[in-house]
Amino acid sequence: MGAGHDHGSALDARRAGDRVRLRVALCIVVVVLVAEVVGAALTGSLALLADAGHMASDAIGLIVALVASGIAARPATDRHTYGFRRVEVLAALVNGVLLTVLAVTIGIEAIRRLLPAEEAQVDAAPMLAVAILGLVANLVALLVLRGGDRSSLNMRGAILEVVGDLLGSVAAIAAAIVILATGFAGADALASLAIALLIAPRAVLLLRDVMRVLTESAPRETDVQQIRRHIEADPAVVAVHDVHIWTITSGSPVFTAHVVVEPDVLVRGEVGEVLDRLGGCLAGHFDVAHSTFQIEPHGHAEREEHAHR
Repeated sequence: MGAGHDHGSALDARRAGDRVRLRVALCIVVVVLVAEVVGAALTGSLALLADAGHMASDAIGLIVALVASGIAARPATDRHTYGFRRVEVLAALVNGVLLTVLAVTIGIEAIRRLLPAEEAQVDAAPMLAVAILGLVANLVALLVLRGGDRSSLNMRGAILEVVGDLLGSVAAIAAAIVILATGFAGADALASLAIALLIAPRAVLLLRDVMRVLTESAPRETDVQQIRRHIEADPAVVAVHDVHIWTITSGSPVFTAHVVVEPDVLVRGEVGEVLDRLGGCLAGHFDVAHSTFQIEPHGHAEREEHAHR
């Protein structure tokens, strides 16, 4: 019980720190968003507008992540026995969908701008200045967020968004330099297309991890067979069946299993010792703080299966 309490307290402390980081990053993103919208209006740059759109998506995503992090910190109730931690996963789902919509929208507009024979006019000098401002601000936001809990899907989504913004600023800088050096205004649309292509795979990866949690699949880094072997290595254990492992939210795995033991273990009253060993094994080797074992005497599973036919 003590290990589980310490694990929960550490998780709560990390998430409190994450909320502070999200607030700081949100302030940075909003400032750059305003600067890029103004810059796009003055220069006619689609790359700046695309990055501003990405920034707007990030601002919404960070607000959702911040709200979700606060809700997730609420204690469990009789109605919500696991608490509200899965709200963070739903926030990551919202972020993933926003990123997908943004990538498609920017890509379509970039292609549309490349089609006409007459290129759009772009004022590259102020575009370069605004893009450099965005790069510096994104670097600061990334440094702020990287100190947080990167096992959290919520924080990972926020970090991925800021990384995308940073790469978008690099693309806008490159486009502005090309336009200044060659006069090729199409570089702006190409940079926008590159930004869309940078956003899309990150959205797919985030949505994949969200679906893994929502479908209650085993965590990607967890080897279920290895856990089974560890449990079966206990001298009192005969077999293990009905093994289930899933996550409530990122960083909070849950494990259940039926463990078959020799009848003498029950007779000698050693069930408590077996449970302590198995729980310690899961917490120590696999960082699973919440594990539940149903102890069964040898032959019980066969009788149970026969009764349910």
